Amino acid sequence: MTGKLVLVRHGQTFANVDKILDTKLPGAALTDQGHDQARRYGESISATPPSILISSLALRAVQTAEHIGAATSVAPETRDGIHEAQAGDWEGRGDDDAHKEFTEIYGRWHAGDLDARVPGGDSGRSILDRYVPVLDSLRDQYLTSPDAADVIVVSHGAAIRLVAAVLAGVNGEFAADNHLDNTETVELVPTTGGGWSCVRWGTFEPPFEGKGSQTADNPIS
Repeated sequence: MTGKLVLVRHGQTFANVDKILDTKLPGAALTDQGHDQARRYGESISATPPSILISSLALRAVQTAEHIGAATSVAPETRDGIHEAQAGDWEGRGDDDAHKEFTEIYGRWHAGDLDARVPGGDSGRSILDRYVPVLDSLRDQYLTSPDAADVIVVSHGAAIRLVAAVLAGVNGEFAADNHLDNTETVELVPTTGGGWSCVRWGTFEPPFEGKGSQTADNPIS
């Protein structure tokens, strides 16, 4: 059986604690709790190290990957293009209106309107256009053999959920409504013909249905 593509949300940041929309690179650092979360996640997979460990260029993702790398003895690498959905004009805000406005645009992406754009920031399509080629490359290089080990990508909650839902055909309402806690994962396995199947979404396993855990402080990381 081939390995999985494991998309890991980074550990807790100071911006997460303050409920700030923090998307511009390099972004906020991990809190002490975030460092602990990353260490624990790394320890949880240390017996089955990945074939490659990738992170976005954001500081929080790099720091998370460093802890995973220390636990698994796999040196982390960075890739451009897999950073968070850009909050644009709402960057740095933590008020209810900014969160509500972003959440509305995010819901439109998951309902199929990928051309909806955050003012001054990303559309759903622009995220897919920069993110999916990185995953395609990792798949081609590391997940084609029957005995392939997992590929770990440390990235960001909103981007992970959108990309995984589109690639694996996960119900859009479920994907929009079920955020990932820090260091939770979405896990995809390659299928024939270049597709993907989602086998884990945070604490959920298939089928992925219904409402869930979205809250105002976790639409984006």
